Amino acid sequence: MQLKQDDPIARFLEDYERAKIGASFEPSRAALATSSLGGVPSVRYVLVKWVDERGFRIFTNYTSRKARFLDENPRASLAFHWENLGEQVRVEGRVERLSAEESDAYFAARPRGSKIGAWASPQSHEIASREELIALVEEVERRFEGVEDIPRPDFWGGYLLIPETIEFWFDGDNRLHDRFLYTREGDGYRCRRLAP
Repeated sequence: MQLKQDDPIARFLEDYERAKIGASFEPSRAALATSSLGGVPSVRYVLVKWVDERGFRIFTNYTSRKARFLDENPRASLAFHWENLGEQVRVEGRVERLSAEESDAYFAARPRGSKIGAWASPQSHEIASREELIALVEEVERRFEGVEDIPRPDFWGGYLLIPETIEFWFDGDNRLHDRFLYTREGDGYRCRRLAP
């Protein structure tokens, strides 16, 4: 197998579109690995909301554990697994907060219920019960009753993972997988084949 494209972002987007065809899973779901400044690792699944030449974007509550870790130690890794393609993509790089304008634009496009949830949920903090969470949601619903454009809370927004490496892994017979590692060099990427 040879990769035809020198641009790993274009390759990722092409494969992402193929992964969506007949998928029984959410192809934008990826494992996001972070660590605290002290080296405590943490991994969780997130939805990557969009990808372009700048990088990979996720959104979260800035008081969540993932946001605290991203702010303390702004390096992270994403891993996508598309079983229907027999493919995995790993992305590693540095992370920065998106501008308020970018976060506002994404928040404005979210469904109303997701906006209410973002305001109501004290993400990653202890709550007494589900009933408490429902009460918080109802309180926010009352607060924004009749408000068409719910604003983005200051404690919620996006991060951009700027890739330094992108690895494509393709399943192969007898565990002879194809692996291609793209490493950022200047304005482009250098591609190397890795042994399985």
